[in-house]
Amino acid sequence: MIFILALFIGIVTFFVWINAVKKVRQNNIKFQPVKTTSMVVLAVAGIIVLTQFFTQIPAGHVGVIDVFGIVSNRTLPAGINLVNPLARVIKFSIQTKEHKETMEVLSREGLTIGLEISVLYRLNPDSAARVYQTVAGGDYETIILIPQFRSISRAVTASFQASTLYSAERDQLGMAIQAELAKIVAPRGVIIETTPLRNVALPVQLTEAIEQKQKADQESQRMEFILTKEKQEADRKRIEAKGIADFQTIVAAGISEQLLRWKGIEATEKLASSTNTKVIIVGAGKDGLPIIMDTK
Repeated sequence: MIFILALFIGIVTFFVWINAVKKVRQNNIKFQPVKTTSMVVLAVAGIIVLTQFFTQIPAGHVGVIDVFGIVSNRTLPAGINLVNPLARVIKFSIQTKEHKETMEVLSREGLTIGLEISVLYRLNPDSAARVYQTVAGGDYETIILIPQFRSISRAVTASFQASTLYSAERDQLGMAIQAELAKIVAPRGVIIETTPLRNVALPVQLTEAIEQKQKADQESQRMEFILTKEKQEADRKRIEAKGIADFQTIVAAGISEQLLRWKGIEATEKLASSTNTKVIIVGAGKDGLPIIMDTK
C-alpha cells in the first residue's frame, strides 16, 4: 500500500516538475518554487519506493511473503531481504517461548490434584507459511497449542495413581505429557521442547498417609538392618569359638608325657645354671624330676 501511494505521488510530482520546467523555460524565470518543491517531493517519493524493495527480519524471526493472497512457501531468514514491493511480509517468532498452566486434574483413583506445569515450545521455521495459511491470524498458540496442552495434561494425569506422583515417577508424567502433546502439535508446525512439572499438590490426607507409610518402611528397613547386623555378629562369634576349640584340640593332641618331662628337665637345667639361684636338691620328685628348694 505504501509502495503504491509513494509511486502515485512520485508520478504526479514528476509531471508537475515537467510542467514547472516548461514554464521556467518559456517565461525565462530563474527561480520557480513549484519546481523546487516538486523535486524534493519526487526525491522523497523515490526513496520511499526504493525502500519498499527491501524488508528487515529481526533476529529469531522468519518472514512469510503474501502477495495479494498468494503465499510463498519460501520464508525469509533474519536480516535484510529483497522482496516484491507489492508483497506483504508477516513476521513470525521462532524463539523458544514458555506457557504456564495451573489446573486441577483427576488421578486414576478420582482424587483431585493441583498441577502446575509449563511447556517450552517454538515455531518450526519451515512451517511458518502453512501456519499463516491454516491458522486464523497465525495465532497458533491460542488456537492450537494451549487448548491441546490443557486437554492432554488432564488426560495423561488421569492414567497415573496419585501416590506415584509423590515419588520420582512424577518425572514420567512430564515426559508422557510432552510425548503426547508433541504427537498432536508437531504436524501443525509447533515444536515441543519440554514440559517441566513445577509443582504437584496432592490432597492433605493422601500426603499424610504416604508420609506415614514411608516412615514405617524406613523403620522396617532399620530393624532389618539391626537384625542382619546381630546375625552377622553371632556368626562371627560362632566361627571364633570354633577356631579356639579347634586350636585347643590340635594343641592337646600334640602334648605327651615325654614332652612334659623333657620340658621339666630343661627348666631345671636353666634354674641350676643361673648365678642368682641358690637351691638345694633333695632326692627326686614325681616322675623322677628333682625337687628344688629355695634356701631363703
